[in-house]
Amino acid sequence: MQNPGAHENTGLQSQPPPEEQNYGATAAHVRQGPFVSVSRTAPAKNEYLIAAVLCYANLINFMDWFIVPGILLDIQKYFKLSDGGTGLLQTVFILCYMLAAPIFGYLGDRYNRKIILGAGIFFWSSVTLGSSFTNELYYWIFFLLRGLVGIGTASYSTIAPTIIADLFEEGKRTTMLSIFYIFIPVGSGLGYVLAAGMADATGDWHWAFRVTPCMGGVALVLLILLVPHRTQRRTAAHRALSISGTIRVAAEKPGVHRTAKTTWCQDVVSLAKNWSFVWSSLGLTAMAFVTGALGMWVPVFLYRAQVVQGIVPPCLRESCNSSNSLIFGGITIGTGILGVIAGAEAARRLRKINNKADPLICATSMFISALCLYIALMVAQTNILSTFIFIALGELFLSVNWAVVTDILLYVVTPRRQSTAIALQILVSHLLGDAGSPYLIGTISHAIQEKNTHSFQWSFWSMQYSFIVCSFIGVCGGAFFLLTSFHIEEDRKEAERL
Repeated sequence: MQNPGAHENTGLQSQPPPEEQNYGATAAHVRQGPFVSVSRTAPAKNEYLIAAVLCYANLINFMDWFIVPGILLDIQKYFKLSDGGTGLLQTVFILCYMLAAPIFGYLGDRYNRKIILGAGIFFWSSVTLGSSFTNELYYWIFFLLRGLVGIGTASYSTIAPTIIADLFEEGKRTTMLSIFYIFIPVGSGLGYVLAAGMADATGDWHWAFRVTPCMGGVALVLLILLVPHRTQRRTAAHRALSISGTIRVAAEKPGVHRTAKTTWCQDVVSLAKNWSFVWSSLGLTAMAFVTGALGMWVPVFLYRAQVVQGIVPPCLRESCNSSNSLIFGGITIGTGILGVIAGAEAARRLRKINNKADPLICATSMFISALCLYIALMVAQTNILSTFIFIALGELFLSVNWAVVTDILLYVVTPRRQSTAIALQILVSHLLGDAGSPYLIGTISHAIQEKNTHSFQWSFWSMQYSFIVCSFIGVCGGAFFLLTSFHIEEDRKEAERL
C-alpha cells in the first residue's frame, strides 16, 4: 500500500527536484530561507491529457443539465404540467445538486478525488438512462430521478476544478480553467441540440436521455485509464503566485506544518470572514439565478412570442416544434465559448495594470448583460430577430464571468479549503439562484395567467413580465462584484500568508 504522505501523482513518470515537490497537503514543509524564488516548469503532456478527460466529463455533465429545457414543451405537454409545475422540475434537480455539493466538498478535501469522480459519473449516467423509461402515469418518478442526477453531478462539479488547479500554476491555471469552463456553455448548448434533435429524429422525447449515458461510460473508462489514482494538492510554494508573476514562500519553523488538518466548521468560519469570497459568491448567485431562468424558459418564451406574431402555429400535437431549442442551443455554445475566452483574456491583460481587474470585469459584464436582457424582453412581441440578438448579447456577457469568478475563489482561498469553498459557493449560488429561479418565473407566469383571460397573448405577456425579475437580479449581481473589488487585494495577500 502506498504511503499517504508519499508523492501522490503516481501517473507521472518525470519527477521535479525535491525542492519543487511542494504540491501535496502533507508536503508543505519548506526548507528555504525567509523568502525564496520557486522555479516553474512547463506542465507535462500527461497533465494536459488529464485536463482533457476532465473537460470531456464536464461537457457530459452540463449536457445532462439542459436536456430537459431542450424538450420542455414536450415534457410539459406529456405530463400535463402548469408553468409552475414545469419550473419545479429543474428546481428539484438543482436542490438535490446543491445539498449534495457540501458533502462532496468535504470528501474531496480529505479523500481520494478520482474515486469520488468515477462513482459520480457512473451514478448520474445510470440514473439519466433510467429516467428515459418513465411514462406519464408516474411523473413523480421522473422528478425523483432528475433529483438523483443532480446528486451525481454535484460530485463532479465540486471536485474537478480543484484537480485542474493543482495541475497548473497560475498563468496556465487561468487558461486551463477557462477551457474547463468553456464546456459549461458548450455542454449546455449541446444539451438543447441533442434533446431537440433526438426528439425530432425519433418522434419520442424519451430518446434524448439515452445518449449521454453512453458518453458517460466512455468518460468513466478514460478516467480510470488516464487520471492518476492520486493527484498532488498545491501548497504555498505553488499557490502564492502574485499578480506580477513571482512566487515567494515564507519560511517555516523546522518540524512545523502549516497545512494541519482543520474541521469543516473551522473551514466554514474562516470562509465566512473572507469578504472577497462572500461577495463574489453572491455575485455568482445572481449569475446562477439569471442563467437558470433563461436556460429553462427562453425556448418557451420565444415559442410564445412567435405564436403571438403568427410566425408558428400553436403546439397542439404530441411532438412540438423544437427549432427554438436548436437555435438557443447554438447561441449558448457560441456566446459561451466567445465569452469565456474574452473574459480570460481581459483578466490576463487587465491584471497587469489593475489588481482589482477580476471583480471589475465581472461587475461590468453583469450590468451590460442585464440591460441586454431587458431590451430583448421589450422587443419580443414585435421583432423576433432583435430578441435573438439581445438574448445572445446577454448570454455573451454572462459567460465572460465563469472562469474569472472561479479564479477569484482559487486565489483568495487557501488550497486546503478550496473544495469546501467551491462546495459552499455551489450551495449558496444554487440555493438562492437557479434552484428557485425556474420555479419562481414559472409561478409568476402561472399566477398572471390565472388572473387574466386564457389566451396565447396572455400566455406570452405572463412570461414576459415574470422575466423582468432577471434584469433586476442581474443589476444586483453587478453590485456584489463591485463590493468584491473593495476586498480582493487584502484577501489575496491573506491567502498567500496562510
